[in-house]
Amino acid sequence: QVQLVESGGGLVQAGGSLRLYCAASGRTFSTFYMGWFRQAPGKEREFVAAIHWSSSNTYYRDSVKGRFTISRDNAQNTVYLQMNSLKPEDTAVYYCAMGSKGGSLYNPRIYDYWGQGTQVTVSS
Repeated sequence: QVQLVESGGGLVQAGGSLRLYCAASGRTFSTFYMGWFRQAPGKEREFVAAIHWSSSNTYYRDSVKGRFTISRDNAQNTVYLQMNSLKPEDTAVYYCAMGSKGGSLYNPRIYDYWGQGTQVTVSS
C-alpha cells in the first residue's frame, strides 16, 4: 500500500515563496511518475506539475511555468514543489499523486494514489 503525505503549505503574501513536500512510502517507485494538483473552492482539480521518478523530465501547467519547480529526491522518496512569485490565484489545496499507468500526466484519472492535501493561501 502506497502512502503519500504532503506538507509545507501555509499562508504567504503575494510575491512570496513556499516549498511543498510529498513523502512517499510503501513500495519502490522507479517506474512511477509523481504529480502535483490543486483544487480551489468551487473549482475542479487541476494539474500543476509532474515528474518521472526515474528521469529528469518535468511538466508544468502554463500559468506556473517559470515560477514553480518540481523536483525529487530518490533516496528520501520525496517530491518537492518549489513555488515562487506566488499569486492570489494560486490559492488552493495542493495534492500530490502517484501513478504508473499510461496516458497524459495532465489527467488526474491516471494517478493511482493521492495524498490528503495541504492548504496554500496567498494573500494580496
